[in-house]
Amino acid sequence: MLLPLTLLAALYGAAAGLLVPRAVYRLAVEPGEPWRADCPAGHPLTGPLRGWAGTGRCTDCAPTGHGGPLPLVAALRPVAAPGPSAPRPLGAAALGAAACAGLAVATGPRPELAAWLLLVPFALVLGYVDVAVHRLPDVLTLTLPPAAAVLLGLAAPLPGVAGSWTGALLGGVVLGGAFLLLFLIHPAGMGFGDVKLAVTAGVILGWYGWVVLFIGAFAGFLLGAVYGGALVLLRRAGRRTALPFGPFMMCGTFLGMLVGGLGAG
Repeated sequence: MLLPLTLLAALYGAAAGLLVPRAVYRLAVEPGEPWRADCPAGHPLTGPLRGWAGTGRCTDCAPTGHGGPLPLVAALRPVAAPGPSAPRPLGAAALGAAACAGLAVATGPRPELAAWLLLVPFALVLGYVDVAVHRLPDVLTLTLPPAAAVLLGLAAPLPGVAGSWTGALLGGVVLGGAFLLLFLIHPAGMGFGDVKLAVTAGVILGWYGWVVLFIGAFAGFLLGAVYGGALVLLRRAGRRTALPFGPFMMCGTFLGMLVGGLGAG
């Protein structure tokens, strides 16, 4: 049962990853700029979900010298000055497949797995956008907490579930409050988008309990500190260099979900 489930989850993750670049292209804009509605050549973006999902290519663009359409991800390069962020479709697909397969292995055929898989594509978009422009779009950070709470609320009464919906709600309040306190104490240490993302992370981690909540939150800070320290040692960044914390928070949340899923099993 677990192997077919893992394969299906990996296929879903790969398919979702292939559709991520379009949303990243549209949302990876500087503060104050509107979301992109056109390709670099000025063609309106159309396709699944009103042009929000796609492989990052504009079919209306004139073929390039290689005979293919102009890749939208190429236009992210100037925007992505803080770091290498433009999602290559195969890379995003591999990342989505690995994340979904890992969640399937850890969670098994329990109802909450459906919620985890539905949240993965949005996590990928947030991670890529944060690396690109050091910001987390409100359109996702404000909608994901209630979405995660609703998905887990639907899973909670189903047989075979392993988690607490009340714990998830409390986890969102506690972790979001903790990040808000850190932001108020040291605003330069993180962005307010991280505070809003922490609410979603808290809902997810709180589902499996306080121990998992602590593990996931701590892992995010540890990963960020290790990465930042490595950059300083390699002289690729200074002590005051701003680094996007969202991807590390989501990686920590993912590790907490694996620990919680395996522990509940």
